[in-house]
Amino acid sequence: MAKMNFGGVEENVVTRAEFPLEKALETLKNETIAVIGYGVQGPGQSLNLRDNGFNVIVGQRKGGKSWDKAVADGWVPGETLFDIEEAAERGTIIQFLLSDAGQIDAWPKIKKYLTPGKALYFSHGFGITYKERTGIVPPADVDVILVAPKGSGTSLRRMFLQGRGLNSSYAIFQDATGKAWDRVIALGVGVGSGYLFETTFKKEVYSDLTGERGTLMGAIQGIFAAQYDTLRAKGHTPSEAFNETIEELTQSLMPLVSENGMDWMYANCSTTAQRGALDWWKKFRDATKPVFEELYSEVECGNEAQRSIDSNSQPDYRVKLEEELKEMRESEMWQTGIVVRQLRPENN
Repeated sequence: MAKMNFGGVEENVVTRAEFPLEKALETLKNETIAVIGYGVQGPGQSLNLRDNGFNVIVGQRKGGKSWDKAVADGWVPGETLFDIEEAAERGTIIQFLLSDAGQIDAWPKIKKYLTPGKALYFSHGFGITYKERTGIVPPADVDVILVAPKGSGTSLRRMFLQGRGLNSSYAIFQDATGKAWDRVIALGVGVGSGYLFETTFKKEVYSDLTGERGTLMGAIQGIFAAQYDTLRAKGHTPSEAFNETIEELTQSLMPLVSENGMDWMYANCSTTAQRGALDWWKKFRDATKPVFEELYSEVECGNEAQRSIDSNSQPDYRVKLEEELKEMRESEMWQTGIVVRQLRPENN
């Protein structure tokens, strides 16, 4: 572990240079990693672990689409693919990668297989941080650890296949064996992390819920819609409004920001764009800061967690979700996006 300076603040980070894959494999050579759940994070993490040479099995409910997907990905029923309880029994490290609502439902089944010395692994701090609401209280004689890739399981897998890594946070909630740090870092390397930065379960879930509702998904969709609707109301065509709102951002500018930073991108655009962006960015900051403060407060007090639990545990959750996604999908903005993507040179 090394101290790295981020804008004047020192943080604990671990890179693959100091904890290489060979060391991770040696650390976990006698472990069986049971990945429970094959939805969002399960496929990417389990496939990366398998390709990296770890002893990994998958636990999933038989008969569902995720079971069939696991079989299609090469997991063999009775050898590397089992129902959830058998996988949990076989695993010395249980990667609990069901959805937050799924974890609440499956916890009574998983808990009985958490025998002394095992490790319980999460990729989200939700279940532990809000344990009074979720009921997920691990026994005292197991390690409780977290590796949270900063992206979707699809991105984790895609970047792994490209020979790249996706940055992840790591945390230790409970070190019962004295091996929790070695275990969590080895797993972080194994699943395909770029570098690993230290956090806590609580900080992970607070930042994650804020980010999902904020700049990662909620706020960005809201800003997209506000600008698109304004341009359309002023007589601009759907194509022009979409290109100026979304296409130029995602295809041209954000890759430059990712590579070089926002200041570099400002310095390498037209002087007109520079002046306008510099004049207006603080107005947008000041307008949205109160919303972010309200959002963080709702996350911190547990209201956002309770809303998620209440909504996602309803039997008709997926039906209602599809209705909300259908509204977004069928909006003029995203229907225009379908046509714009088809017109990209790589698709012609």
